[in-house]
Amino acid sequence: MPNLIQSLQNQDIGYLRIVAELWGIEIPTGEASIVAEHLASAMRDPVLLEEVISNLPPDALNALQALQQSGGKIPWSTFTRRFGKLREMGAGRRDRERPYLNPISPVEVLWYRGLIGRAFFDTGSGAEEFAYLPQDLLPLLPLPHAQSPTVFGRRATPKERAHIHLANDLILDHACTLLAALRIGLPLDPSPYPLNSLPYPLVPTALKALLHAAALIDDQGTPLAEPTRAFLESSRAEALALLSRTWLNSTTFNELRLMPGLRCEGEWENNPLATRQRILGFLVDIPRDSWWHLDAFVADIRKHHPDFQRPAGDYDSWFIRDESTAEYLRGFEHWDKVDGALVRYIITGPMHWLGLIDLASPSAEQPVVAFRFSRWAEALLQGNPPQGLATEDETFLISRDGRIRIPRYTPRAARYLLARFSEWEDENEQGYRYRLTAASLERAKQQGLKVDHLLTLLRRHALVVPPSLIQAVQRWERHGSEASLENLLILRVKSPRMLQKLRASRANRFLVESLSPHAVIVKPGAADKVLAVLAELGYLGEISKSD
Repeated sequence: MPNLIQSLQNQDIGYLRIVAELWGIEIPTGEASIVAEHLASAMRDPVLLEEVISNLPPDALNALQALQQSGGKIPWSTFTRRFGKLREMGAGRRDRERPYLNPISPVEVLWYRGLIGRAFFDTGSGAEEFAYLPQDLLPLLPLPHAQSPTVFGRRATPKERAHIHLANDLILDHACTLLAALRIGLPLDPSPYPLNSLPYPLVPTALKALLHAAALIDDQGTPLAEPTRAFLESSRAEALALLSRTWLNSTTFNELRLMPGLRCEGEWENNPLATRQRILGFLVDIPRDSWWHLDAFVADIRKHHPDFQRPAGDYDSWFIRDESTAEYLRGFEHWDKVDGALVRYIITGPMHWLGLIDLASPSAEQPVVAFRFSRWAEALLQGNPPQGLATEDETFLISRDGRIRIPRYTPRAARYLLARFSEWEDENEQGYRYRLTAASLERAKQQGLKVDHLLTLLRRHALVVPPSLIQAVQRWERHGSEASLENLLILRVKSPRMLQKLRASRANRFLVESLSPHAVIVKPGAADKVLAVLAELGYLGEISKSD
C-alpha cells in the first residue's frame, strides 16, 4: 500500500491545507510536494496522532478500526456502502462549500483528515479500487478494541423452528435414477424429483451439473462406465461423501446460474468456488447444535460483506434477468433478489440436498425460516463418510405379470441395471416400480445387455422369481414378441354385399384386412373417405364415438 507521503502527494494544495487545518499543523509555503512531505512528517508524531484519533466521532473511529481489522484496506464500494459516501467535487467547489466542516459520513471525516487513501490495487480478478490506510501510519494507530468473532444472524425461536425438515440422502437415489435415464436415453423431466423438501427441491438440471462435476458423466451427459459403477457400488456414506466433496471443491457447479427464478445472460463470469467458500466462512462460527434464523443471517451478510461474490463491488456488468418479470436485476438495490437469494439457495438447496443442513419452518404450510448443521455435517465438511446411513440390503419384489417393486434400500447398482431392462412406472416413499416388456427388453438388447444378465440379476436380488416370468423372458429371447395389441379403425356393415361393393369401388385402397364377412380394417385417417364412397353407393354410415 502507498505510504503517507505518496498518498498526500497525489492531492492538490487545497486538500493539503484542509488536512493541516484539521490536524492543527503549521505548513510552509511552496509547492504541494514540499507541503506533503512536511505534513506527512508531522502526522507521524505519535502524540499528535493519538490526539486526532481520540477526537474522532464514534462512527468514524469504527470505520478506521474496520480498516485496521481488514489488514489496512477494504474495497472502496464496500467501505462506502458501510460507512457512507464521499461527495465527489472538484477543488473549486470543495474550497467554496468546505464539506470537511460538515461531513456527511464517517468516510468524509477520515478522508479530510488524510487518514485514508483511495487507490486501485491488483487482485485475483483484476484491478479493484480500495480504501486504505497509509502503510507507515498503520502501525502507529492505537490497537482496535478486541472483538469477539462475528457470528452473523441470531438463534431461531422454538416457534420459528416448529416444523423440521431433516437432511437426508435421497440425492443418492435420484442420482441412480438420473444415471439410468441418461444411459438409456430417456428425456429429462424438468420437474423436481419427488420426496424433496422445500423451498428448493432438487431438479434434474442441478443434479446433472453435480454428476458432471463429479466426473460421473461426460460433456454430452453420457454416464462414464467405470466411475458410475464405482459410485453405485460404494456404500451410501461413501457416495454421499463423494458428492459433498465434489460440491465443496467444484469450480464448475455454478449455483448462481442454476438458481430457479433467475436467467443469466451474456459473456460475464462469476467465481462459484470462491463464492461458496465465502458463504461457508460466514457459517463457520454458528454453533453446530443451534437452530439459526435464515433471514437474520442473510441480513447481516448484506450489512457486513455484501460484495462476497462481486469483484470490485460491481453490480452493473452482470446481466441477470428476473424470469417472472423479465426485469434486469442490475445495481445494488437488487441485492436481495440476487446475492441474498443466492445465500438462501446454497443453504436450503445444495447444502440440504447433500445432507449438510437441516431446515425448519413455523408450520408445514409456511416457508423455511431456520437452519442448523445436520448430524452428518461435521464428517461431510471434512470430506469423510458420515455414520448412520442405511445399508442397501433389501430385495426386489416381482409379480408374475413382469412388474417389479424395488425398495429404496436395494443396492443402487442393481436398480441401475434393472432400470435399463425395464419400463419405468412409478416412484413413491416405498421405492420404485418397473415392468419388463418386450419393448424394454429390445431396448436393453440394443445397448448390449443380455437376457442372462437380467436373469442373474433377478435371481441374486429378488426374494422369489416366478418361474412363468423366467419362461416368458427366455421365450422372448428365442422368438421375440409373440403377441401385440393395436389400436385399429374397423368398419362394420349390415350385410356381406355392402362389403363386396366397397371392395369393388375406389375405396378398396383404404381397406386392409378383412376380419369377417361383416368387418374390415380401414387405414388410419381414411374414415371420411370410406363413408363418402359408401354414400355414393347408397349407404349412409357414421363414426361411432367410444366412451
